[in-house]
This record gives sequence, structure tokens and C-alpha cells, in this order.
Amino acid sequence: MRSKALMIAAPRSGGGKTTVTLGLLTALREQGIRVRGAKTGPDYIDPAFHEAATEMPSFNLDSWAMPSPVLEGLLSNALHDTDFLIVESAMGLFDGLMEPEGARGAPSDIAGWFDIPVVLVIDVSGQGQSAGAVAHGFATLNPHVRVAGVILNQVASVRHLTMAGGAVQAAGLPVLGAFMRDKTLVLPERHLGLVQAREQSELQTVLHCLADRTVKALDMEALLAVAKPLSVGGAPPVVAVPPPGQRIALADDAAFSFFYGHIALGWRHAGAEIVPFSPLADESPDPSCDVCWLPGGYPELHAGVLSSARNFHDGLRNFSESRPVHGECGGFMVLGKALEDAQGVLHPMSGLLGHVTSFAKRKMNLGYREAVLRASCALGAAGTRFRGHEFHYAQVTDSGSDQPLVDLYDGTGKYLGAAGGRRGLVSGSYFHVMAEWGKQE
Repeated sequence: MRSKALMIAAPRSGGGKTTVTLGLLTALREQGIRVRGAKTGPDYIDPAFHEAATEMPSFNLDSWAMPSPVLEGLLSNALHDTDFLIVESAMGLFDGLMEPEGARGAPSDIAGWFDIPVVLVIDVSGQGQSAGAVAHGFATLNPHVRVAGVILNQVASVRHLTMAGGAVQAAGLPVLGAFMRDKTLVLPERHLGLVQAREQSELQTVLHCLADRTVKALDMEALLAVAKPLSVGGAPPVVAVPPPGQRIALADDAAFSFFYGHIALGWRHAGAEIVPFSPLADESPDPSCDVCWLPGGYPELHAGVLSSARNFHDGLRNFSESRPVHGECGGFMVLGKALEDAQGVLHPMSGLLGHVTSFAKRKMNLGYREAVLRASCALGAAGTRFRGHEFHYAQVTDSGSDQPLVDLYDGTGKYLGAAGGRRGLVSGSYFHVMAEWGKQE
């Protein structure tokens, strides 16, 4: 049998996609089905929950940041040991950039490209029959996107279900189930999204409760029947970002957890070895490695511990004297001279770059980014283009005197200026890379 897929989407953020997806993933795994999760758009946190629910690697799919061969290769690889793929959409189904059409970063792009049926989760709190109009509009807006059914969420009563469900069915769409209001099933959140899966000791209990709730609320047979086989089984694996070295020391703990699975997969496919270490445990990069990578995460929540991790800082400093070190977002913050926490306390950091960052003076930076390297570094050769994103609240309060690392553009191509820093073999910026796009034209 060919692997099947469906997408769980919604009209907006906060409509219940994640809890519905996690409930489905866990329920299917508990039934012995080899199920895997994926997430559209830039997101580190939800895929980690998918992995906890399925015990299988999750991955991201983004129509703006990833070239089509990368998308096809990721889906093809996922089908090798998977019976069922559930793709969780970001934001609303049609939300993304204004252009280019079909590659806006919208979840609908992925659904349309790969003919993945969409199950629409509609939060019906505050509405009744209007749910039918919402469902009809989403089902008919784009002829290349097939909404195959609806799940109602936040239903207040049996009467409420009759009103909203009847209107959706009158609009020509099947209702695959309904979740009644339940304030007890709320996943904890913080400033960048859900509290990370690795930080929740009771997560498996929560997932089991979600699975039990899902099986009772949904018509599982009907929901599985709307899925369709994927037709990308022959696509070869593609390396989205070339490995920066043969042996890569990768910071990996609660402070440095924002690392895309598809990048790790590509590095391993290219023959590289990833050697994890924990700065929070005062570990330093393995000296047998030829490059060190500090991903993003939550260093601002662990600034005191990181500041006092002398073995980590000494080892990182020694490593950087002869081998490249690169930091993304949180990693970039730790490479700087100091980090100011939410209480205004300034914590000394590695000082391998000269900037100072602050979580006390917060300003949200969010959006797609294209970065062009001004000089060669661990990320790649000078002039290489990458696509990815920024998402952080901390900001640079002292830029220091280092040379900038990249020229940065937003998703519309607007030039945002020089960004990041580089000094010797050390480089970093707030930019999270998702894929390489060749040399600047």
C-alpha cells in the first residue's frame, strides 16, 4: 500500500490545530499504525511534539523557503517507513506572503502542490450556522486545494453542534467529528510558542488523554478514508543546507533546541556526523569535530547558568581559534559579549563576538528572510543565498565593532540592511536558515 496523507488546517491561528493533530497522531500510533507528523512553515516547537506523539522524526515543509526538489525529497524520504502522514498547517490555510502565487509560504501551497486533502478545524465558539459559510468559503476559494471534511472545535452544547454541524453539511462538506469545550486540555505556552516537548515531564500522559478524547470525538474511519496516497515516492533525497564539516559539534539542550530536522537529515545523508553536546551541562564542543554549530532556543531563560558554564566557554573559545563556530539566533546571543535577561540583569557570555543582546528591552521580530553571505563562514561561501526566517523578542542593544555577516532581505525582497557579525572563524546572526538557494544573481 502507498502511504497516505492529509492536512489538518484551520481558518486562523489558535483554532485547535495542534491539539487535534497531536490527538490524531497519538491515537493512530496507539492503534499500531506507522504514522508521522509534518508542519508547514517555519516552526521548531510543534515538530518536537509530533515526534513525542509518534516516536518518528517530524519535518517542515515551506513553499517559499524551500525549493521544490527539497520538498519532494523530504516527502519521499518520509514515506519509506510510514503508513500515514499528517501535515499540520501553520496559521490559517491560505495565510502567507502576497506573492508569488503557489510559493507564498501558505499551507495551501503544500496541499495544492502534492494533492493532500485538507481537514478544516473550525473553532465555532461565538457562532452557529455561520460555520457553514466559513467552511464553504475555504472549500471553494482555490480549485487546487481540496477541503475534504470539517472538524468542529469548542462546541458548547448538543444544540450548538446541531446548528453548526447542520450548516456545514448543508454547504456540502462532511462533519468528521466535534470536540466539546474542555478547558483542562491546554498546553502551556511562552513567548515563542508552546513550552518545549522536552520540558514537559507529563507529556505522554497528556498525549494519551488527547488520543482518548480524539477517538471518542471523531469518526476515525471516515477521517482516514479522506486521506489520499502521496505520489512522490521516487524523489531522491536533497540536501537543503550543505554540511559545514565532516564532524559537527551541535549544541543540544533546553537552551539550544531550535534545529531543523530536515537539515540534520541532509547532513547525515551527505555523510556528515553530528556530535551533540550540552552547554547547560557545562559541556564543550568535542575537540575531534571540525565545526561547531550553536542553534537557536531559549538562552534568555538560562542566562545565569550559561554565563557560569566556564568549561563550555573555555572549550568554545579554544575551538574557535582553529575551527569555525556559527550561531543562529539564541546561539548568536551566546556568542556575544553579554545577554540581559528579563529582569534587567546583564550576564557575560562568550565574547567571541562583540554585541550585547537584551531580553528586557523586548521587540518582536518575525518574518521570512533571505540572507546573502558577505564573507565565507561555516554557513557557506561568500555570495551564497539562503532562505529562512527570524522570530525573536530579544534585540541587540550594542552592535559592537564586528564586520556584518549577511545582507538581509524580507520575504518581499525589501532590503533590510546588513546583519549579524563575524570575527575570525566565528559568525552568527538572528537568521534561521531553512535552505540554500545558490549564488546571488
